Amino acid sequence: MVTGQPTSIATLLAAGERSFSFEFFPPKDAAGEEVLWRSLGELESLKPTFVSVTYGAGGSTRDRTIEITGRIARETTMTPMAHLTCVGHTVDELGDILDSLSAAGVRNVLALRGDPPGGPGTEWIRTDGGVDYAADLVSLVRARDEFSIGVAVFPEGHRDSTSLDADVAVMKAKHDAGAEFGVTEMVLRASDYFGLVERCRAAGVDMPIIPGIMPILAIGSMKKMVELSGREMPDEVLARIEPLAEDPEAVRAEGIRIATELCDDLLAGGAPGLHFYTLNRSKATREIYAALAVNA
Repeated sequence: MVTGQPTSIATLLAAGERSFSFEFFPPKDAAGEEVLWRSLGELESLKPTFVSVTYGAGGSTRDRTIEITGRIARETTMTPMAHLTCVGHTVDELGDILDSLSAAGVRNVLALRGDPPGGPGTEWIRTDGGVDYAADLVSLVRARDEFSIGVAVFPEGHRDSTSLDADVAVMKAKHDAGAEFGVTEMVLRASDYFGLVERCRAAGVDMPIIPGIMPILAIGSMKKMVELSGREMPDEVLARIEPLAEDPEAVRAEGIRIATELCDDLLAGGAPGLHFYTLNRSKATREIYAALAVNA
């Protein structure tokens, strides 16, 4: 399938329509690859604004990220965005990756510092000849003048930030370096997202900020993901799901309801769209999307 010229996500967002987007990760084996492409096919019918593909720790999935985003660009109607991190790469290597993305027809990048090699919360180890901050990576990508650039945003502050004000200062640096839009870490409360937007606007960060959504499908795995981000599950959410702990199907159903309510609150409050962390499966995302008030 030929999809025409690459599309800028910044241009799509500037059109003013609500954005719905989905995130995937490069699978480790053939079975995972089959699940990924089946999910992509099932979600393509929802006509997402864009789809993003993550980048493994230390660039471990670099080639697969390029391969998958390139295939999305060539073979589907969807606009792909490749994640790119500072971790483990020199400036020259980052340039080579951008060359490869461009050759593959990918013109959208989510520029990230990335987790330290030891994982979230461990000491940052700089790469000789590389860059240390997402703002520096944004500047490097912006200098090429061919990519639309997104960045990560953190509703409750990055786990390594000393304060919410310091976190917004980092966001302002990314904005000033040339970032055109932001995608948040998974939002746990609508109020956290709206507080973030208010702080950013007060600092002069006027680009679209899309809230990230991850439904609770199992209590243990969700608590672990929230812990890795340096946060805690909201008490009001725990009060709804913990009484159901012995019934996995009931937990999943309630998790879908909680996520749908959150999405409706975010859209009603003025969020420019929603970004779903799919974990490479489409069912929960399709259920939430179908239940949204905007589709009623």
